[in-house]
Amino acid sequence: MDAGAFYLGGDRCQFTVWAPLHKQVAVNIVSPKARLLPMQEAGFGYWQLTADAIAPGTQYFYQLDDQLERPDPASQFQPDGVHGPSQVVDQAAFSWTDNNWSGIPLDELIIYELHTGTFTPEGTFEAIIPRLPDLKALGVNAIELMPIAQFPGSRNWGYDGTYPFAVQNSYGGPEGLKRLVNACHQQGMAIVLDVVYNHFGPEGSYFSDYGPYFTEKYKGVWGGALNFDGAQSHAIRNYFLQNALYWFETYHFDMLRLDATDHIVDLTAKHFLQELAERVAELSQQKGRKFYLAAENDVNDVRILRSIEQGGYGMDAQWNDGFHHCAHTLLTGEQIGYYQDYGRCEQLAKAMKQGFVYSWEYSPFRDRWHGSDSSALPGQQFVVCIQNHDQIGNRMLGDRLTHLVSFDALKLGAAVLLLSPNVPLLFMGEEYGEDAPFLYFVSHTDPNLVEAVRAGRKREFAHFHLEGEYIDPQSEEAFQRSQLRWEMRQEGKHKLLHDLYQQLIQLRRTVPALKKLDKQNLEATTLEDEKLLLLHRWSAESQIFCLMNFNQEPVSCTPKIPTANWKKILDSADETWAGTGAKLPNELVFGQSLIIPASSFALYQT
Repeated sequence: MDAGAFYLGGDRCQFTVWAPLHKQVAVNIVSPKARLLPMQEAGFGYWQLTADAIAPGTQYFYQLDDQLERPDPASQFQPDGVHGPSQVVDQAAFSWTDNNWSGIPLDELIIYELHTGTFTPEGTFEAIIPRLPDLKALGVNAIELMPIAQFPGSRNWGYDGTYPFAVQNSYGGPEGLKRLVNACHQQGMAIVLDVVYNHFGPEGSYFSDYGPYFTEKYKGVWGGALNFDGAQSHAIRNYFLQNALYWFETYHFDMLRLDATDHIVDLTAKHFLQELAERVAELSQQKGRKFYLAAENDVNDVRILRSIEQGGYGMDAQWNDGFHHCAHTLLTGEQIGYYQDYGRCEQLAKAMKQGFVYSWEYSPFRDRWHGSDSSALPGQQFVVCIQNHDQIGNRMLGDRLTHLVSFDALKLGAAVLLLSPNVPLLFMGEEYGEDAPFLYFVSHTDPNLVEAVRAGRKREFAHFHLEGEYIDPQSEEAFQRSQLRWEMRQEGKHKLLHDLYQQLIQLRRTVPALKKLDKQNLEATTLEDEKLLLLHRWSAESQIFCLMNFNQEPVSCTPKIPTANWKKILDSADETWAGTGAKLPNELVFGQSLIIPASSFALYQT
């Protein structure tokens, strides 16, 4: 059964809750007029009631065995936060204008990840809407929202969300979210939602009062491990399957990004991810348009991406962290934490050509063999980035690449990202070199939990310790310092970087050799001593050749240049891009000696 409160119209509402631990369950209406409505058993541990005189906005708790009063585990809105009553929502009341929206193919996506609370001063869904035209002009055609399920307080990354169906009240609730999704589709932009199915946030989590949502068989990293494969796991699986379909059907999202799926432990014959892919495929067929699932998974297992017919789980795409780590270490020179596994140009070449950097090789950081061979999988199945919320915010200072490398290296990073044969993801502000940090922040009300978060973050920061002032994640300062300075995108070098991103995206969309995400028609070679990457991509209509120098000094070399009539179309060392001056010729000739400026790239086309 689908759990939750479903408004049926005519002030009638159907309530369904899974509470197998109890002998009596009732709906306790607390507003506008208090009354207690007993529920009936409906099988498999579910309780149900269809009640009259329940208008949208009605607030309620569930009463369990005349003792406990708890919010609805499948609440669609928590107007007073994670401890307050749930509220009935009329999901049919919104007037959608996206009936003709058919989505954007996976291989055409340019994704822009943002945090709703820090993307604008207002920190709301509706405040994002006026900025959509600017993002569209940049070339972005999809925004990804960090998790927006109800979390404690008003400051949080969203991964502490406690009510997966309830839209965060401080962001604008259900109405505000629908306005944003509708506006994206009106702009011709897709919208992606980051969802968390591997744990519940710790504050306001009353799930154990209802039933065996958790299992003792496994140890959860962020709290109790969810019960995906034990006794009565059918209801927990159904809960999250329903949630995924809810975001597609009720809120019209185009893709879900599934957080840390390697922490969804399921040893049944049909893994939860496979069942989820099957259900979403059914919905896609019913609606006549494709809905996408993309997984974050640290295991680098190709089973995540293989089709169900091939014995895989059927995810459409996966976040490829290895690509980021390669680019980051080459640009910054860092070798701390998991970056010790990276730093060689040949690894970035492998990421572009194959996908996973570790395909069952020894990982020094993990002290074990890691990964699987993804070379047979198409490029559009890998979402890549050079910055994202994790890779910035899990550093003590929340420092972006802007704080770590030169302006020349920022330009080079943009080329690495946007010339790759994968789906690129930008993190908000990256495109203009935002210099505000992105720190970790929370606003819990439980003092013990606040101390636990502080201690936990300090342990995580130990891998990436840098000199500087530790900012308390519970403080409002951490949140305020993470606010974007949007106006910077029109100033000085910030505008130049923005214009470079815009031009690279335009080339990616219009040059056939870049537009088609074909790893077979790609060669990535290195001159390792000089940290030089040579990228050659081609199609039936065109070819591109790019020289990338990750060294902080100029490199003299005589590279093997593919035979063609090469003409330079973009050079980051050109003074137009605030470079030191172009040294590479406008035309390339085989056997020619070249000087490639430090931290630069040059793109040729034929």
